[in-house]
Amino acid sequence: MNMDTNAIYVLWLRDVKRFVRAKSRVIGTLMFPLFFMVGFGLGFNNLVHIGNSSYLEYLVPGVIGMSLLFTAIASGTAVLWDRQFGFLKEILVTPNSRTAVVIGRVAGGATTAVLQSILVVAIAIPLGFTLSSNASLLIAVLFMLLIATTFISLGLIFGSVINDFQGFQLITSFFTFPLFFLSNAIFPMSGMPAIVQYLSYVNPLTYGVDGLRGALTGSASMPLVLDAAVLLVASAIMILIAAYAFEKTEVG
Repeated sequence: MNMDTNAIYVLWLRDVKRFVRAKSRVIGTLMFPLFFMVGFGLGFNNLVHIGNSSYLEYLVPGVIGMSLLFTAIASGTAVLWDRQFGFLKEILVTPNSRTAVVIGRVAGGATTAVLQSILVVAIAIPLGFTLSSNASLLIAVLFMLLIATTFISLGLIFGSVINDFQGFQLITSFFTFPLFFLSNAIFPMSGMPAIVQYLSYVNPLTYGVDGLRGALTGSASMPLVLDAAVLLVASAIMILIAAYAFEKTEVG
């Protein structure tokens, strides 16, 4: 195992261990999706139908996308904590490439985000959500990984250029809420003004939620191949930008 590969593994393992040990964190991150599914999904399930799907079936993939987005973006706060306690400096002064550091962090964050999302699916099933097929969850996991990779990289970009927690929260809130509401997560964009629809098409989360919806319920509005291709390009671009941002990060 070469040095960069070892660094990726160590950073991945560090995030996974923190996730497994912080049971309160896991419970906390599941509460918001649960409230969304109970409050909106069950509340409007008998009143709203979108196409051939009940509102709960439409909403659950959006809630999963929301959970991935907020969890992924928040991963950037780990960079701020690591900078404050000196761990970031210890990583960046090693001979490992900055790209390896980014990939290690993305891999760890994506693993924990996908595990949380699978738990969200498990919670949704007793509420009345049904999977379209036995293989649907496997396809959905691929979309979860792509969504997580894209937005964890975005969170790392913010974390590498922002030095204070308040500034990080303000900036990430400015990005996350528009990304969420312009993604078909809780309502279709087809009924919105044309300019809003155009904005949704440049939002990677739109393709992520649509891919999840197609995988889990079989009712995607775009081809799954297109959804996956857009996310793959977006995740690659974000990783490259994150690696560049880390190259410019001061170690002192």
